Amino acid sequence: MTASPSLDELQHEYGSKATAVEPGGAEPIPVEDRHGRPSQMFWTWVSPNMEFATIFVGIIAVLFFGLTFWQAVSAIVIGNALGAVSHGLLTSWGPERGLAQMVLSRRPFGYRGNLLPAGINAVVAGVGWFAVNAISGALALSALTGWNGYVCLVIGVALMLAVAFLGYNFVHLFERFTFPVLVVIFIAGMAVILPGTQTGPVGDAVPGGFWIALAASFGYTAGWNPYAADYSRYLPAAAAKRAGIFAGLGNFLSSTVLQVAGGAAVTAVGVANWDGANPTGSYISLMPGWLGGITLLAIFIGAISANALNLYSAAMSFAAVGLRLPTTFGRAVLAVVVGLAGLVVAIFALSHVEAYEGFLLVIAYWIAPWLGVAFADRLLDKTTSGRTGDLTPFTSTRHVNLAGPIAMAVAMVVSIFFFSNQQLYVGVLASAIPAIGDITFIVGFVLAFALYAALRRVLSRRGPPRPESPVM
Repeated sequence: MTASPSLDELQHEYGSKATAVEPGGAEPIPVEDRHGRPSQMFWTWVSPNMEFATIFVGIIAVLFFGLTFWQAVSAIVIGNALGAVSHGLLTSWGPERGLAQMVLSRRPFGYRGNLLPAGINAVVAGVGWFAVNAISGALALSALTGWNGYVCLVIGVALMLAVAFLGYNFVHLFERFTFPVLVVIFIAGMAVILPGTQTGPVGDAVPGGFWIALAASFGYTAGWNPYAADYSRYLPAAAAKRAGIFAGLGNFLSSTVLQVAGGAAVTAVGVANWDGANPTGSYISLMPGWLGGITLLAIFIGAISANALNLYSAAMSFAAVGLRLPTTFGRAVLAVVVGLAGLVVAIFALSHVEAYEGFLLVIAYWIAPWLGVAFADRLLDKTTSGRTGDLTPFTSTRHVNLAGPIAMAVAMVVSIFFFSNQQLYVGVLASAIPAIGDITFIVGFVLAFALYAALRRVLSRRGPPRPESPVM
């Protein structure tokens, strides 16, 4: 009787095969199995931003917050630049040890404490945003074909599940081949829209609107931050810095171009004529019929590109919290489970996605406090595990660091309670002083950074590893 191959053997056999199912869960990628080029990070982070959700961030800067076109451009550029810089830095951490982003998060949060960021990322990003993007793609396909929206939803989710199930290599391949198609179509649409841009005031400005728009752009671009190292961990360690540069540029350029297109479209159509119930229809109304049609197709493809990453990283996050399945293909199974859960949510939210998306925008405030803890830990750590070598803080089930979850939780509560400025909830200070706009992410980041730095030495402790309890 032939023994089943070990995980190490399966990992080595997987190599760079694009159509093979990626084995394992959240284990470190061995040095001998590393492959790929840092330049692939560029299209991997351009393609998933080529979707209508990106355009919508630019739309609201003008439509809801009353900014002029150039004010919107300024807010978009600054917000996206901040999110892209953090994204590039986090991407560069992946090749150092071959670890996923939420596994890297175990050091500042501890093995059990990491349930806070990894759990939020798995459920809110994996299931929540997966549902929003799936609905966006389904509505675009339905408008293009005339098919029932629920049928289009199932078709889209099936394709998303297929890409995420196969795993790392196929995700990169899919993003690579959708990259030129999506870029050409969306740039063509932008070329039609920009000449009609009106640069003067188009409506009443909302107090603090610039800061709210800036925060929205940052939140959207930084929303990919908890995934960053997931897609660079197979690269050789020597490629770390260049991978970060390509990832940051890809995220920044794609988000900025499409958000600017969204703001320009509102000024061209006019606030009074914009159909808030059908923003996609208003956007493509500026285009010839044939271009509007293929733009709808691009929105559908872009939703698949984005949700392939959402599903894959949600599965990695579940693995990072210690969820282990009795199979050597745990990540692949988790991706399917998360995708099916997202489909259920999407079915119920299909007719009222706006309110559901508003809830997710408030929840997305968790990312800045998590970043504050992660960057503080990176700067303060002086051990050999700070860059390479010892994997104990990332793999030991006995590793404890209470400073991380405490700092993040306190920063989230304080920043959201006082400074949130979303439709579903306006913070105490944001309500009292509307001119401050939305600085929740700034307060959350700074407060979490400072709290972690103060608490780390007092509250953190590292226990010895447990060889008998390997972590997936």
